[in-house]
Amino acid sequence: MELATRAVHAGRDDLVALGLHAVPLDLSTTYPARDTQAEAARLETLATGERIPGPPVYGRVGNPTVDRFEQALAQLEGCDDGVAFASGMAALTACLLAVAAAGKPHVVGVRPLYGTTDHLLASGLLGTSVTWATPETVRAALRPDTGLVIVESPANPTLATVDLRALADACGDVPLLVDNTFATPVLQRPAESGARIVLHSATKFLGGHGDVLGGVVATTEDFARRLRQIRFATGAMLHPLAGYLLLRGLSTLPVRMKASSQTAATLATRLSTHPAVAKVHYPGMGALVAFEVTGDPREVVGAVRLITPAVSLGSVDSLIQHPASLTHGVIDAESRADGGISDRLLRLSVGLEDVDDLWTDLSKALAIIEG
Repeated sequence: MELATRAVHAGRDDLVALGLHAVPLDLSTTYPARDTQAEAARLETLATGERIPGPPVYGRVGNPTVDRFEQALAQLEGCDDGVAFASGMAALTACLLAVAAAGKPHVVGVRPLYGTTDHLLASGLLGTSVTWATPETVRAALRPDTGLVIVESPANPTLATVDLRALADACGDVPLLVDNTFATPVLQRPAESGARIVLHSATKFLGGHGDVLGGVVATTEDFARRLRQIRFATGAMLHPLAGYLLLRGLSTLPVRMKASSQTAATLATRLSTHPAVAKVHYPGMGALVAFEVTGDPREVVGAVRLITPAVSLGSVDSLIQHPASLTHGVIDAESRADGGISDRLLRLSVGLEDVDDLWTDLSKALAIIEG
């Protein structure tokens, strides 16, 4: 089936047999069982990260509604399994802990990355170390203790893209983790290019309405088991209501991405000829546009009225923010420069508004710094 069809039906295949139309929302924090000995055995198995039939023992261990979202996202990404977390950073943390626990604490990072991802890698807070590399120097940066190569394509916030197939080949036996938040499985499926781990801040396009926080990893069956083992111990479980909203968001993801991407392409073209815009970053796909202005970018953010001045992205309404101050303010100026993040760069996440209304709002804001 085509992706649009799978997006609607993934995670819902059994509903007709259950006599249901809407996905059931299970808000239970605990699950009763009269057979304590059998329940103890189930809990012991769940602690290893294995999936087993039947309800979970406790809400921190698993949830049927969240299971549906995990399986649906894995299906859309073309991966064996999925594991959901309370946030995108919780998902990344679990990936880092998994490789560190396996004796592979070294990570190769390709900048630019989301600011907090960059900060976490550089900080060493989880006992990992990082070597920064370009796509061309990744192979040379690998070590015997390298557990992951991490890349984001299109990248946050410059929208730089990478040849994922070539990068996966350069990684050899080291797993390539691709943050696919910006592209979503609608525009690219990194597993088809050799990535073994695909990460999403589900808060963004997957949810799509700015009202749910979550993260999810689509990956191999073995790595998914290791992630569930870590989630069991650390408790970074996605809330069932979030799982419900994210599964619902997947059903409209293809039409939202298509509409927003068309508008983004139009805005990128118009911005490229505006006198107050020095440079436009747009990879020819996706719902994000980054552009560098000739004046103070914060004045533009403060002047918009239709567009929402806020961090995050992927919502039905358009959002604009200044990365150097906000999403990437947590990393130092040298690191931002290493990732090509200019102090005059703005990142626009394009929603579902009419393109001419958005352009009118942008034009009025840019007029403040024009000349």
